[in-house]
Amino acid sequence: MKNEKISDEQWEAIVQNNPAYDEVFYYAVKSTGIFCRPSCKSRPPKKENVRIYLEAKNAVDEGFRPCKRCKPSGLRLPDVEWVTQIKEYIDLHYDQPLTLDNLADICHGSPYHLQRTFKKILGLSPVEYMQQIRIEKAKELLITSNKSLADIGSTIGMHNIPYFITLFKKLTGKTPIQYKKKEVPTDE
Repeated sequence: MKNEKISDEQWEAIVQNNPAYDEVFYYAVKSTGIFCRPSCKSRPPKKENVRIYLEAKNAVDEGFRPCKRCKPSGLRLPDVEWVTQIKEYIDLHYDQPLTLDNLADICHGSPYHLQRTFKKILGLSPVEYMQQIRIEKAKELLITSNKSLADIGSTIGMHNIPYFITLFKKLTGKTPIQYKKKEVPTDE
């Protein structure tokens, strides 16, 4: 059973990570698609994103996935689904400052486990994946826009232009300017 309105008592239990409320209710977070025990040590969600469930099964039935950190009712999110969730988050937020620590916090796991599991499933680390996404977006912008390298770097979340150029060359074999000259025909 789902309770749309969260009580002040339930909210306090979540914010205080109160284990006395474990097995009394579970909370799901719409923005992450994850549900937890009240005692979960994850970052407190925004109150407006929280849904309350009296049974873990109800949260699962509504499409929420169990937290990797607190394993509500002993349920575990399979590694492939967890990595897919993190990958999707990176795909949507590649232009923001993302670290292994904040990815792990957002996705309810430890940085070590995230690094190891992501690499096992995808063959590269979360940071390497994020770099690939950023460089792919930069390639698109080099071809389709007249933005400066600084603007492109800022757009993809890489404000250090020398590092952006170095990473671009490492991953593509060309500098951004060389890439643009080769990919964009010039009018003569």
